[in-house]
Amino acid sequence: MKWASAISQNPELTEALAQTVKTISDGLGAEPPSLVVAFVSVGYDADLGSVPAILRTNFPDAVIVGCCGAGVIGDGKEVEDRLAVALTAGYLPDVCITPFRVPDEGFPSPDDPPGAWTDMIGVSEEVNPDFLVFMDSFSPPGQALLAGMDFAYPSAIKVGGISSGGTGPNSLVLYLDGEVFRSGAVGVALSGNIKIDTVVAQGCRPLGEAKHVTRCHQNVLLEFGGKPPLHYLNELYSGLSEEDRALVNGNLFLGIAIDPIVALDQGSPGEFLIRNLIGADQQRGILAVGEILHEGQLVQFHVRDSTTSADDLAQQLQRYLAGSSGHSGQAALMFQCNGRGTYLYGRPNFDADLFESSVGKIPLGGFFCNGEIGPVGGSTYLHSYTSSIVIFRQPE
Repeated sequence: MKWASAISQNPELTEALAQTVKTISDGLGAEPPSLVVAFVSVGYDADLGSVPAILRTNFPDAVIVGCCGAGVIGDGKEVEDRLAVALTAGYLPDVCITPFRVPDEGFPSPDDPPGAWTDMIGVSEEVNPDFLVFMDSFSPPGQALLAGMDFAYPSAIKVGGISSGGTGPNSLVLYLDGEVFRSGAVGVALSGNIKIDTVVAQGCRPLGEAKHVTRCHQNVLLEFGGKPPLHYLNELYSGLSEEDRALVNGNLFLGIAIDPIVALDQGSPGEFLIRNLIGADQQRGILAVGEILHEGQLVQFHVRDSTTSADDLAQQLQRYLAGSSGHSGQAALMFQCNGRGTYLYGRPNFDADLFESSVGKIPLGGFFCNGEIGPVGGSTYLHSYTSSIVIFRQPE
């Protein structure tokens, strides 16, 4: 296994591709890439459709997958809101790489058996695959696809992101081998002589106490801990610092415990699935949440700022290192929310630099997403404001 990553900010797309292709070829030497993951700035606009054909000409034996984004990451460097091409490629002997395409409609229903999903993906669960998945921002199969893949491949890791930076339907592209798609999802299944690990940093810290949902309707939180949530929040607000009050006013979220026992015992933000608050009824004191709720769930308010986000990523990276048993990663892809980067930290390359200082300098690519895909607590979710990282290594 051998990897290389490259980035070019040349304003001409063909030149940027030529430069990154050369860097990849030089980095891999005599070994041709088996997999090329391509992320291209959406600002190249009308030229975006030419990318797969150019890559196929240069790497005829590689599986090609990727998409466009408002920002891209290559060779450990983040480029936001400017023209750039980022390629990450691997020579992967004894690895089976299976490309797959999912339309934006017509995929199996939740009532279909696992075989309907494996037939669509084209990969048997018996080969123990893991997945990279990329979705269109305006017609994503969304959480339904991830739930179906979890159903069909319960032990597999699914990680990736939603394309970003578009102005409406058909303004973004997904790449799969020599084809360009403007809807649905694409991806690759990886099986055989490869192991992938994940780090998912949601970038929040808990506020107040964790309480059980005592009344809800679908995604509306009616009561938790026996009180309407806004009544509890008003009581909590009065005792907060000025800093936390400011965060409550603009960066408040609801965390849903993956494992209530672990969440209560560890008190770690990594034990909660973080979801946006999407509406409120002040008169009734209730909240609408970006997730279906169930009575008995343990939930807790969370807030986010740059310090919390940085601390959470550092903590999750250290947790990964502590559990890696000395097995070093050989390359990584970072799927980072558009709301992170310079917007959050006030300077570029923060997450990429933190990754390098924690894990070491390995080929690192990725892009800035309109939604990040990654596992939390054994299930796969679409996240926001998250850094979802996949690390490739040799099996033990």
